[in-house]
Amino acid sequence: MDCTSLAHVFHQFTAHFRSYSTQVQKSTHATMTQTIPPFQTTFAVPLSCESCIKDVSTSLYALDGIKNVDADLKAQLISVEGTTAPSAIVAAIQATGRDAILRGSGSANSAAVCILETHSESVPDKVRGLVRMVQVAPKMTIVDLSIRGLSPGTYHATVRECGNISEGPESTGSIWDLLTAKKESRPARGVWGTVEVGKSGIGMVFLDRPIEVWEMIGRSIVVAREQDGSFSKSDPDTLVGVIARSAGVWDNDKTVCSCSGKTVWEERKEQVEKGML
Repeated sequence: MDCTSLAHVFHQFTAHFRSYSTQVQKSTHATMTQTIPPFQTTFAVPLSCESCIKDVSTSLYALDGIKNVDADLKAQLISVEGTTAPSAIVAAIQATGRDAILRGSGSANSAAVCILETHSESVPDKVRGLVRMVQVAPKMTIVDLSIRGLSPGTYHATVRECGNISEGPESTGSIWDLLTAKKESRPARGVWGTVEVGKSGIGMVFLDRPIEVWEMIGRSIVVAREQDGSFSKSDPDTLVGVIARSAGVWDNDKTVCSCSGKTVWEERKEQVEKGML
């Protein structure tokens, strides 16, 4: 998937996710095994004056883990430094009545993204989740996973050996690093643990793993009720997606889509008008 297509799908998911922003802010669950060093994220935000900047900054500084917030009124950008999940930052900005689109995370070649979809033909809205990954230190990557529209329960998140999702989760292969990990009596790097989905259909987890971003590019992620076994692509609660590189903090300055000629906000508005709230 090229950068433009990935950004388009990302905007669709963000539009869907907006109506849940307050719930997300309250339900983000962190599962950390190490001390995370601060990292940068940048967001496109509609800003008309200094009061807008103050309003957004106040909302962001109320979050745990925020070290610094910078704003560029002319460029309509907010830059955040800290250890807070990007999804929580988006929710805090949207709580002020403004929209937010993630434009970059971490340094060049240190970020990745995965759009999670169901392959069930019974579900019209296929996109049901998003995973953001940012490498913040050697052998340390943080994972911000958000899913929505699923049945309540416990779900397992795993990275698979293969990036082939032509048959949904059925063609993604085994869990990445599982066989080697068993031989060495250590946890598999492809096992990311569980995420709880409540009655709202929303699940969030923010965690760190001893892996590097480049190791995951081209592989797939499966979120399902089972950690492994016989998956079914017809299951609406089983999600799958391919891990792709994402822009670093200052790597993505595009404001117009090269394929449609529309601004990111025009595309965003179109998705909202289609009911993708």
